[in-house]
Amino acid sequence: METSHSSKQSSSGMKRELGWYASFSVAFGFVSIATGIFTTYGAVLNTSGGRGIWAWPITVVGQLMVALIFGALAARMPISGYAYQWVSRIAHPIWGWLMGWVSFAFLIVVVVAVDYTISATILPALFGYVATPANNWAITAVVMLLQAILVAISTRITNKVNETAVTIQIIGMIGLTILLFVVGSIAGQLDLNQLFSSAPVGDADYWTFGGVTDAGPFPLAFLLGAFTIVGFESAANLAEETKNPARVIPKAMAQAVLSLGILGMLFLVAITALAGDLTELAGSSTPVATVITSVLGPVVGNILLVLVVISIFSCGLVITLSGTRLVWAMARDQRFPGWQFLRKVSPTRHTPLAASLFFFVITQAVLAIFAGTTDALFSLFSAATLLPAMIYAGTVLMYAIKRKSLPPSQGFTLGRWEIPVIILASVWLIYELLIFRDDSFAQPRLYVAIMIGIGVLYLAYLLIRRGIHGLTMPDMTDVDKTFDADEPVHSDSPGTVQK
Repeated sequence: METSHSSKQSSSGMKRELGWYASFSVAFGFVSIATGIFTTYGAVLNTSGGRGIWAWPITVVGQLMVALIFGALAARMPISGYAYQWVSRIAHPIWGWLMGWVSFAFLIVVVVAVDYTISATILPALFGYVATPANNWAITAVVMLLQAILVAISTRITNKVNETAVTIQIIGMIGLTILLFVVGSIAGQLDLNQLFSSAPVGDADYWTFGGVTDAGPFPLAFLLGAFTIVGFESAANLAEETKNPARVIPKAMAQAVLSLGILGMLFLVAITALAGDLTELAGSSTPVATVITSVLGPVVGNILLVLVVISIFSCGLVITLSGTRLVWAMARDQRFPGWQFLRKVSPTRHTPLAASLFFFVITQAVLAIFAGTTDALFSLFSAATLLPAMIYAGTVLMYAIKRKSLPPSQGFTLGRWEIPVIILASVWLIYELLIFRDDSFAQPRLYVAIMIGIGVLYLAYLLIRRGIHGLTMPDMTDVDKTFDADEPVHSDSPGTVQK
């Protein structure tokens, strides 16, 4: 049976209604440079100074290499669940399940990290009140509820909201960057020397990699790009709702990373060149807004804050959408707790309502765990940077080992660039993972360890109950077969599906 990727509706119950811009918007919206830069620029100033922004283009190149590999896999296996599906089918179901679980752990923490930014740093600056753990918790919970409702109601509406938000973000960020350069130049405020200043950190041992339990100042600067340029693979997680996914998704992911990388670098140059006293700016809770307000005035500064709120809401919306699809994909394969309930697709909404509700409840629990800590935002975005690095590293390793036995591509290949791309992606990911040896990441490492521990326990239960043979994945040619919403599907041998 041939898989019909151009049909109006896949037999899983999902509608194939997403085109190129919708796919691009999903990747762009998840990455969201407005969100990432606004959240982490202050941390980069405090750890790496003004010259820390030069880690950004290196990160972009590294993440682009990863995106190209993900694109090559998406073109061969355009199916919801991305890394979970790919590793399960190409390497081994056990490794694939662990990859899916780590992806789940990433998505539930990154949506909290993103939405928490609204309450912790933006709304206080916009409305002039003092942020507390209590009001941060309440506001974040409401934002997450709104996102969950949209995702549960309609994929089409969700993507329309995201497309609109992404369009606003693109126009707003381009306009803002140009305005900063023009006004700053006219006013004589542009100081390009700031781009090479280490203040407030100092020059001593600036370029060193660090010791066994501490990273040097410049390596820590990579967290700005590593936290921001992440999540582009969410476009692949909507493969079963995308028209011609094998061609559309690889292109959308690569274009999103490249455009975000260029626009983000220009914006960082503008902000840093106009920063004034870098040591004083590093003490601001909203350094980006502080610079823009000082250059363009409070009205434009507040407009920026509104733009960032829209961008962050869009980012959280896409994460919620991607998270529910991952839960649904694993539940469809009977590999997630409560799969009998979570695998159901609404016959009227064509959305996985149960998975949407489950994802919302779990993210609320994660919010409750982190909301009471004094450094909640740092812990959240650190965990949300470490987990995708692990996902990317595992997927790239699998691709490198299995590349000669992959299914044929349906729309995109790396061709003669395959080896250089693999090498660059591998070097980048090893370097990134080594940064997290720093003691400041103790809490994020603990979160990762706990989530992996929970996952291993459930995996052990699956193995005891079914054995390794019971985790065999359905054959790719059966992806678009109808899955009965009430009866379980068991895979008794490779390449077969039995009801």
